[in-house]
Amino acid sequence: MASLPKVVHGNLDDLPRKVKEYVLEKAQLCQPAYIHICDGSKEENVAMLTGMVEQGVLKKLTKYDNNHLVRTDPKDVARVESKTVISTPKKRDTIPTPKEGVEGKVGRWMSPEDLQKALGERFPGCMKGRTMYVVPFSMGPFGSPLSKIGIELTDSAYVTASMRIMTRMGKRALDVLGDGDFVKCLHSVGQPLPMATPPLNNWPCNPEKTIISHVPANREILSFGSGYGGNSLLGKKCFALRIASSIARDEGWLAEHMLILRLTNPQGEQKYITGAFPSACGKTNLAMITPSLPGWKADCVGDDIAWMKFDKDGRLRAINPEYGFFGVAPGTSDKTNPKAMHTFQSNTLFTNVAETSEGAFYWEGLEDQTTKGVSITTWKNKENWSKADGVTAAHPNARFCAPASQCPTLDPAWESPEGVPIDAILFGGRRPEGVPLVYETFSWQHGVFVAATMKSESTAAAEHKGKKVMHDPFAMRPFFGYNIGDYIQHWLNFKDKPGLKLPKIFHVNWFRVDDHGEFLWPGFGENVRVLDWIMKRCNGDDVADKTPVGYVPKKGTIDTSGFEKPVDMDALLHLPKEFWLNEVEENRKYFEEQIGTDLPQGLKDELHALEERVKAM
Repeated sequence: MASLPKVVHGNLDDLPRKVKEYVLEKAQLCQPAYIHICDGSKEENVAMLTGMVEQGVLKKLTKYDNNHLVRTDPKDVARVESKTVISTPKKRDTIPTPKEGVEGKVGRWMSPEDLQKALGERFPGCMKGRTMYVVPFSMGPFGSPLSKIGIELTDSAYVTASMRIMTRMGKRALDVLGDGDFVKCLHSVGQPLPMATPPLNNWPCNPEKTIISHVPANREILSFGSGYGGNSLLGKKCFALRIASSIARDEGWLAEHMLILRLTNPQGEQKYITGAFPSACGKTNLAMITPSLPGWKADCVGDDIAWMKFDKDGRLRAINPEYGFFGVAPGTSDKTNPKAMHTFQSNTLFTNVAETSEGAFYWEGLEDQTTKGVSITTWKNKENWSKADGVTAAHPNARFCAPASQCPTLDPAWESPEGVPIDAILFGGRRPEGVPLVYETFSWQHGVFVAATMKSESTAAAEHKGKKVMHDPFAMRPFFGYNIGDYIQHWLNFKDKPGLKLPKIFHVNWFRVDDHGEFLWPGFGENVRVLDWIMKRCNGDDVADKTPVGYVPKKGTIDTSGFEKPVDMDALLHLPKEFWLNEVEENRKYFEEQIGTDLPQGLKDELHALEERVKAM
């Protein structure tokens, strides 16, 4: 590259030496026309949003203050697991060896040679004619011992504006970094200018060549061809889960796909809990729960990711490394999640939602709170939508990207540098049958087994089709940064470390259905009734019966007062023997096929023990 791209904002010489070297190296590779070093200021953000509106990338939602809508190319709407890879010299470092003839489902490996070839076919010259934005950001509060700094280089203004919401982005991240090491994040939409054909919806992307690659040894992420959040906001799943879980193993902590919530009962007693549910299974709704029981209060620390480390006193401490919420919009309403509705009334970027003729957002679930008679334009820009069209107005994985600071129940300690102390860890998914509303595990090892055998009905957050119950261990199946067998062992190891106050582990299932396919449990704000029981168990209250699968609530210990319609607690807690015998076999098959020889002995022991207990039912 003979000449440097023109720096249109900021100064290369002000960058820390390692950052400047990284920027120059990638500028030489990608050949952008301009370089914009982000400072994270309000002025910079306003200019960026205004520019995107003028270019037709964003549309103002005029009913609100500073809310915008982006419609993507319909080929670029979700995470693409099939094109998300981790590259390590040894395949076993990334994934277990699946049983012969079986497709491995817990991560995708690519050899360093194949990755170099793939990147070499994509990145050279990929930013021609575009601006390379240099986005310095902190995952976690500035100055927290748990926080990490990243630098994302991207040719997407949408990504840059979203990163300002989702992370602590700007000059301060560079000041904190100094000469330290950072996670390198390179992103391109993969469409150098001029494009042969104009982009659909002014959304450049390159679905045929999309690759989201991670190199844990270099703490590096390289993402090409997709602008969708999970593939392009590299601080999120790529850094905060895949790369961070690899760092966490080396440094002795945990990076997990979990919400963090503070619960206060009517007596003023407080507990912090984390919860791991697969994407689109209610993490955000639980994190922002409006308790239905009088006198209860819930505060949100985070809705998606928890970084957790045991402190010197043996308490598990958690931070939310993010700065915003990137939540699924459809289904969110004043009824299901009033706190989220409040959070995104301003300063929010919406992706693939519909809009009304009043300049308001719209999606499935808002039917009852949308002005009658307004016309609706779909996420695909089709005007005058009606239900009779037979298609949804919003994409099922449409998203809001909103500042966490706007959440009305944000926990005052959410930016505490040392993190909040965790008393209980919840795991759960969508299980239509057989799995009780809640149960407590017998031990830390049993809890790890329950997490490793988690399953859930598939959702729209990834590209899977149809409803089938799929394994999603720890709700991390798409996000493991290294071999799941080693990951499980890393969890198990904490039980042998002296002086640790291990949180209790529970499994919850809000999604059990009756014979007619109707949910047995009303969910949402009513879930506080289950949290109440969990809190009692954390205090050692005698409110549980021992069963083959774990401790379930004693009859009458879940508060059922004031329900709109009666709830069948017996059906919710029933344990059908045949179902659980089948569950044991299914888990054995999964372990053998997917984890094989990498399965830790502790989990083999737990499976055998569960089988013996169920047979004796």
